[in-house]
Amino acid sequence: MQQNTTPELNNLPQSPEDEISLIDLCAVLLRYKKLIIGLTAAGAVFSVVFALLSLKLPAEKSFLPNLYTPKAHMLINDPNAQGGGLSSLINSSGLGSLAGLAGISAKGGASYGSLAVYLAGSNSFLDALITEFNLVERYEIKKSLKADTRKALLKYLQATLDDKTGVFTLSFTDIDPVFAQKVVNYAVEYLENRFTEMGLDKNKLEKSNLEQNIHNTYTEIVRLQNKSKKLEESVSGGLQSAHIPSIMLEINMLKLELKAQEAVYAQLKTQYELLKIKIASETPVFQILERAEVPDKKSKPSRGKLCIIITFASAFISVFIAFLLNAVSNIKKDEEAMAKLKGIKK
Repeated sequence: MQQNTTPELNNLPQSPEDEISLIDLCAVLLRYKKLIIGLTAAGAVFSVVFALLSLKLPAEKSFLPNLYTPKAHMLINDPNAQGGGLSSLINSSGLGSLAGLAGISAKGGASYGSLAVYLAGSNSFLDALITEFNLVERYEIKKSLKADTRKALLKYLQATLDDKTGVFTLSFTDIDPVFAQKVVNYAVEYLENRFTEMGLDKNKLEKSNLEQNIHNTYTEIVRLQNKSKKLEESVSGGLQSAHIPSIMLEINMLKLELKAQEAVYAQLKTQYELLKIKIASETPVFQILERAEVPDKKSKPSRGKLCIIITFASAFISVFIAFLLNAVSNIKKDEEAMAKLKGIKK
């Protein structure tokens, strides 16, 4: 008669030796409890002493100094996100191929925010920060000055973009909170000027051009007035009568040119005031929401978490060592296992 077997019966342990007894595990832990408690306590004490020493030492010499991370927030408005407006501007600015490396399409659908993130990692941007704040000396770079300094700077500089809100965040981490704040604010101004230079914000570009033209026109008006005044003074000063007609003719020509310049100046001022009203009613492409402030609270490290991690790691290692020692002890008591080991040695 054939016996019925089921998978459940076949999977049952065939002997008591195959079972893992919870009591045996607890027995091992109790046997080596002094080792486990000692190593865990040693790890906890070490972590606390390590944290306190890092806090007491000066930031420049500390092996775990306080780090501060000021942040600046900008709103990157993208009126041409649905069309190809940005694409043509990128191509005309000569950054089409570079923007493609950053994942910005030059054929359409490009994003001003993505361009801001790209610019924040470009070599020209990094080099400007390195030169302005002498980072080669600060980071003690000895070889490959450009490449290694850029790499060191990128470890502490972070640029992120929130796709939902269009908010672009720039942050920098350093042991000196005042220095870190200066770096972030300088970086913000650099990017703002870069956006203006590329002509992405037409209103700002037009405003800058008008201001330059107004300044040039005003300077020309002052020059013409001074020249006309000197000629009139020379006539009244008793010049020879033979020279008076030519001087009067020159004075009249200067007055005509002066009137033309005054008319141009008045027109430029009118355009400038109208543009200011337009800018006030529209949102700029690169709008600074918050400049970086000097942080009064460290961003990292979390010494409390570090102490907890080291303590738990010490406990885990001590338990592992306890089971390892117990396994070695069991092997030494097993004559068959020892005979095999002796055979391997021979």
